[in-house]
Amino acid sequence: MPLTTASVRLHPRLGDPAGNLAASVAAIEAAGEAGARLIVLPELCTSGYCFADDAEADAACQPIPGPATEAWTALARRFDAVIVAGLAERDADGGGRRNSAVAVGPDGVLAVYRKVHLWGRECEWFAPGDETPPVVVTPVGRIGIGVCYDLWFPEFWRSLADHGAEVLAFPSNLTDAPPIATADHVYTAVARTAAHLTRVPVVVADRCGSERGTTWVGLALIVDGEGGVIGRPARDDDSPETVLATLPDPAPRTTDLSPWNDVVGDRRPDVLGG
Repeated sequence: MPLTTASVRLHPRLGDPAGNLAASVAAIEAAGEAGARLIVLPELCTSGYCFADDAEADAACQPIPGPATEAWTALARRFDAVIVAGLAERDADGGGRRNSAVAVGPDGVLAVYRKVHLWGRECEWFAPGDETPPVVVTPVGRIGIGVCYDLWFPEFWRSLADHGAEVLAFPSNLTDAPPIATADHVYTAVARTAAHLTRVPVVVADRCGSERGTTWVGLALIVDGEGGVIGRPARDDDSPETVLATLPDPAPRTTDLSPWNDVVGDRRPDVLGG
């Protein structure tokens, strides 16, 4: 059946985990009351991004399960929804820090994904993930999860689609550096390309505001399986906003491009490899 989806633009603030969590809760409540059953929040939405040192990064981390996932689980249960959101994780296995995304449903944490492709100075604060990105079976469908820079790698979203994802969810923190002189941010083109070439909808949730000299794009984007934008912010004022759109029934997925062409079946691994 059709899936009402929310992409949430937030402005998390460094050193304010309680305020950031409260903002995420308020946004989820608004999306749930509007009928959303898949709600995607930004990368590191509980912590902020531009850490000054290891002590600040340590203070931003929390375990999974922990305060954020417990609050989000209660909301997922209340609205019979699935929440995909990013947070700074304290890795219980080794004590390290991870830039992680979680999928949370009415019964708790469904999956944890640790970002594979770290951007910029993230490598100073986080250890990269080394596990295959998950396709999570949820009450609202099969959700493939990545984080921000992961979307730049076609093999990443192709893997999610090949493993049966019906929606791709990407919590993100998109910077405007270096500036891109186009009418629309290049990430929009990348998300639309990923959706078009996998025939799987893509949901991007970005942060807004500025932090220690870094400015964020503030993109909240919902793209259908044809690559068409069906949801984006109504305001260009750099403030939090929730974007809603309804994705069509994901099943059956078709990869046909024309009566003669199939975007998956026409691959030539015998020539190109992969």
